[in-house]
Amino acid sequence: MKHFDEIYNQYFKDVYKYIFALSQSKETAEEITQETFFKALKGIDSFRGDCDLRVWLCQIAKHTYLRELKKDKHVAGELDLEQPDRTDTEADFIKKESALQIYQILHHMEEPYKEVFSVRTFGELPFKEIGQIFGKSEGWARVIYYRAKVKIQERLEEEQHE
Repeated sequence: MKHFDEIYNQYFKDVYKYIFALSQSKETAEEITQETFFKALKGIDSFRGDCDLRVWLCQIAKHTYLRELKKDKHVAGELDLEQPDRTDTEADFIKKESALQIYQILHHMEEPYKEVFSVRTFGELPFKEIGQIFGKSEGWARVIYYRAKVKIQERLEEEQHE
């Protein structure tokens, strides 16, 4: 087993990106990632090696994040769409409105579509790693992502015609 500092340095970015994809909050991602590694350090002896270490850490992160959501329900709806030092042109406004619309659709989407789409789009994780996180194949992750994307596109089209 690697020294814990090596584990932290190797996987911190992956865990952070994963939680950022779920939360869309830098502060939340930082807190949950730190808490994840604290829990992992305390429980490293319980790691059986049944899965990749990254998968184990992401599962700890996911459970930690979900517990935090239960404690603080309003976090789930927060979106940080403001970008500092930017003029608010009409094009920027349209982009923000579109992003908000997609986030709202995503917020109401069922699992695993919601999480797979978020992790792929916002966390920029490869399909292989997404499959590992869910204990599934790379192909499964690709199919779920594609279906989520289609659902979002259909909902956007429906909203445009309403």
